[in-house]
Amino acid sequence: MILRTEGLTRRFGETTAVADLSLSIAAGEFFSLVGPSGCGKTTTLRMLAGLESPTAGRIELDGRDVTDRPAQDRDTNLVFQDLVLFPHMTVAENVGYGLARSGVRRAAREERVAEMLSTVGLAGFGDRDPTELSGGQRQRVALARALVNEPAVLLLDEPLSSLDRTLRAEMRGELRRIQRDVGTTFLYVTHDQESAMSMSDRMAVMCGGRVVESGPPAELYDRPRTAFVADFLGDANLLPATVRGRADGRVTVDAGGGRFDAALGGARGAPDGRVTVMVRPEDLHLGGDTLTGTIRDVEYRGAHEEYTVALDAGGTIRVRSGTASRAAIGETVGLDVFDAAVVRREDGDGDAADPETARPEGSR
Repeated sequence: MILRTEGLTRRFGETTAVADLSLSIAAGEFFSLVGPSGCGKTTTLRMLAGLESPTAGRIELDGRDVTDRPAQDRDTNLVFQDLVLFPHMTVAENVGYGLARSGVRRAAREERVAEMLSTVGLAGFGDRDPTELSGGQRQRVALARALVNEPAVLLLDEPLSSLDRTLRAEMRGELRRIQRDVGTTFLYVTHDQESAMSMSDRMAVMCGGRVVESGPPAELYDRPRTAFVADFLGDANLLPATVRGRADGRVTVDAGGGRFDAALGGARGAPDGRVTVMVRPEDLHLGGDTLTGTIRDVEYRGAHEEYTVALDAGGTIRVRSGTASRAAIGETVGLDVFDAAVVRREDGDGDAADPETARPEGSR
């Protein structure tokens, strides 16, 4: 593992921003740390970068303890949310700034800068002024400047948050391509679940200063262990349910006025009695007979429509459906459940924390 933390903790007075956080990140991995505002992810990043001292715990970088080392003595670089390019320098001078400070000779520096600008898709831009560049181009300059010194780990703090939706989508693809090309380990901190899921090899979801769950994006989305992660990583219908049978890693449940199967997924053990079941809106089909209800609202979303259905058994459920077959407000509909999974609501062992806890001033 290129980066490891053990019991990393940061307290601000009586408030605990990060609590007993342990992570292991492999060399060459694109790893994302995600969570709502105030969950402690930026405080974690600042401790990894050497800009914040932990109250307790240990940080290892490539097998060496760097817990007490200052930022300049760590083999990491940090890309801030605010890009902070030097306006009085050209693009090439911005990118080569760290090399110049390290004493790299001019010829070698210029060669390395040219290579890095080519890697980020800005070949021939070296003589430009940063103010002449678009937002996406400035973002690439900031990446090139952070990568040119070949750090063991690149730390990124919400680097795409200031870009508009279209440019952010474009830069997600570019960021992933650049990471694959250079092979550097990326640790990406964001509250943007879509960005994290689209780019990451693995990700960790934080809440209340703790890691709630970690794993590959598809695993966390399809088979979350907790209701918090299910709801944070996309729209989730969470239904109280009663277990009626078990077989082959699945349970049969009564929920929403119907009976259907649900995967145990990441839920621990084999639950009996009352459980909570997650159903994604896209895993419900209009026109079935498992659940019944009445359309209360319809939202047009372009490629699909989202329906709010008041179930006959009580409560509401959201359904995402293609526009080929449509239903109208007030119409009685039947629903089939394509996929469902049991999740946990309780905070029995620290896996599920309250999203409203641990919001110290200055942390995100």
